[in-house]
Amino acid sequence: MEFTAFRDLRPFSQLFFAAFIVVASVLAFFVLSLVVAIPIWGFDTVLHLPPVNSDTPQNIINLYKLIQVVQAIGFFIVPPFILGYLFHGKSKEYLYLDKSFNSQSVILIIVMMFFAAPFINLLGEMNSNMSFPEWLSGVEGWMRDKEENAAEITEAFLSVKTIGGLAFNVFMVAILPAIGEELLFRGVIQKIFSKMTRSHHWGIWISAILFSALHMQFFGFIPRVLLGALFGYLLVWSGSMWLPIIGHFLNNAIAVIAIYFINNGMLKPQYEEIGSTSDSYYMAGISLALTLVFLLMYKRHNSGKEIPV
Repeated sequence: MEFTAFRDLRPFSQLFFAAFIVVASVLAFFVLSLVVAIPIWGFDTVLHLPPVNSDTPQNIINLYKLIQVVQAIGFFIVPPFILGYLFHGKSKEYLYLDKSFNSQSVILIIVMMFFAAPFINLLGEMNSNMSFPEWLSGVEGWMRDKEENAAEITEAFLSVKTIGGLAFNVFMVAILPAIGEELLFRGVIQKIFSKMTRSHHWGIWISAILFSALHMQFFGFIPRVLLGALFGYLLVWSGSMWLPIIGHFLNNAIAVIAIYFINNGMLKPQYEEIGSTSDSYYMAGISLALTLVFLLMYKRHNSGKEIPV
């Protein structure tokens, strides 16, 4: 017997119910992370976790990584499947995971994400240099503290020397977020706002803004909004969730692998700044032009597969 009580909810009610499911799942998986962590690290260590910085011992970093992985599953992956079942009955169909895709679309996404990097770097640099009026100096100080704290955590997480460490970071930073964040933000939130506003464009941009805001990294807010919108259009134009997942994975994996090569002396740090320095602005312009070209080619290639509003 199918459970159909939630299938006729209006979009506004769906949004609040989705928030409830996410919060409940996060709490449940937080408890699960404690159940797993306490026997390994000990009750006192788990209860009194020190902040992450350059001096944090590796065993504490590993504990944080475990918590991050478990919380990512509880926050982003489990709720969309629950909501897909409750709202539609078939989670894979609701989340567009049952739609096929072709190799040409994948190739276009790979090339597009590669060429988009310099323009994204430029946007990130411009965003990081933004300043607030004097009367908002307190807000700006708080934002920069959050940004520095996030940067310290990221550096501690990604500073690995082995291929095994790199593989786990790719799993934690690229695979899990690519699947989970796309399922939640594009598969659930974007769909709800698209129905609420009766417009894919509104749905895409509202969910992209929420996607960026959730990261609590304000000086990378703008490029993350644009990436979220890009992934939203990849879904709407193709009808397949797998394509924005691939794009999201590539964006994160390229960054993780580049940091690994840089930290281990196999790549110059300047490569990470291409497009954001005064002598490479022209590359950001070329990057934007090529990204738009490949995006239009992607849309044309998937013509007729668009998701109806």
